[in-house]
Amino acid sequence: MAPPKPSLEMLRSLTDENVLRVLMAHPQLTRAEIAAHTGISKPTISDSVQRLTAAGLVADTGKRTAGRGGVGAYYALAPDTGAVLVAGITPHGVTVEAVDVQGNVLERVHRSLGRSDGPDRAASALAEAAAGIRTRAPVRLRTAVVSAADPVDRATGRLVQLPDAPFLVGELDPPSILASQVEGAVLVDNDVNWAARAERDHGCAAGVDDFVYLHLGQGLGCAVVNDGHVRRGHHGLAGEIAHLYTAGPDNTAMRFTEVFAALDLRHPNSTAIDVDALTARLAAADEQAERLCTVLARAVSGVLAAAVSLTDPRMIVIGGEWGTQAGITAAVAEHFGDSPRSVPVITATLTSPDLDGARTKAVAELRSLILRSAGPAMRR
Repeated sequence: MAPPKPSLEMLRSLTDENVLRVLMAHPQLTRAEIAAHTGISKPTISDSVQRLTAAGLVADTGKRTAGRGGVGAYYALAPDTGAVLVAGITPHGVTVEAVDVQGNVLERVHRSLGRSDGPDRAASALAEAAAGIRTRAPVRLRTAVVSAADPVDRATGRLVQLPDAPFLVGELDPPSILASQVEGAVLVDNDVNWAARAERDHGCAAGVDDFVYLHLGQGLGCAVVNDGHVRRGHHGLAGEIAHLYTAGPDNTAMRFTEVFAALDLRHPNSTAIDVDALTARLAAADEQAERLCTVLARAVSGVLAAAVSLTDPRMIVIGGEWGTQAGITAAVAEHFGDSPRSVPVITATLTSPDLDGARTKAVAELRSLILRSAGPAMRR
């Protein structure tokens, strides 16, 4: 028995989806160019463009082709398909962007934060920046994706204040703050998880399904990528490694975060690592610098041993302000190479991986929203 043929409605829906996907990847195209990209006949594409234009998803840009051939109109996604809000919350400040479906940043607003600023100031900075973006962005904001330099509760999207957390944003609630600025959901995750996703998408771990991303900066964090997905854990706190026991400066066991206290490498009245002091001491290139590098490599390797035992990664990626220094990566790789279950240790390559990862997810969410809206629009 021959399989049933697809209905005319299904064929039209598939064609419309193909047209939308092509226009998501290109600022503007003629109907002939859309047909060439999709491999679908020009008459079928013309019918689809007409349907999508009537539904408000595609618009004639007003531009026309030039040359000896027939004049063709350029089409693009309609402005009303919208943009997404992307926010990054760090100890240095809040950055908010409006990003279009091609991943272009339409507007960007930044609000600085000081080391002594608490959750109230962080909340107002996020609200101010988002309101500024909404006022300046030329299109509606359909959803939001947030990267935060703090643990994030998986169920609520609120930031979690763990013991000895180095940053003072407290239990910030980005979904509530941004609810009035976007039409849809607000997705929040911590910056290390976003960084790991970015390195897998287009960085040093491109296409690798199983790896550990270790962030070594003012704060200490870890992301576990397994079967191509970041594993967040029941509460969203997977990878919070600051309190893992490892080897301290005198080779006795202590919590990872306490290693930096013992080395006098914390900011005053804070558990945040003093990156400037750390890098300056390493740059001295003397016996003390060599010893510091050895102590750090040993402490980091103790944390990695636990991560490897639990997750069985193909590789380890080290990022962060001081983690990407060549001397640190090489020292960790050499020290960890002597462990019973060593794996390759490489340096992260992206400059702003947390925002890169959040931006990529935001664009994917916007494209999904546009495709989902095409079905109901065709039936009206």
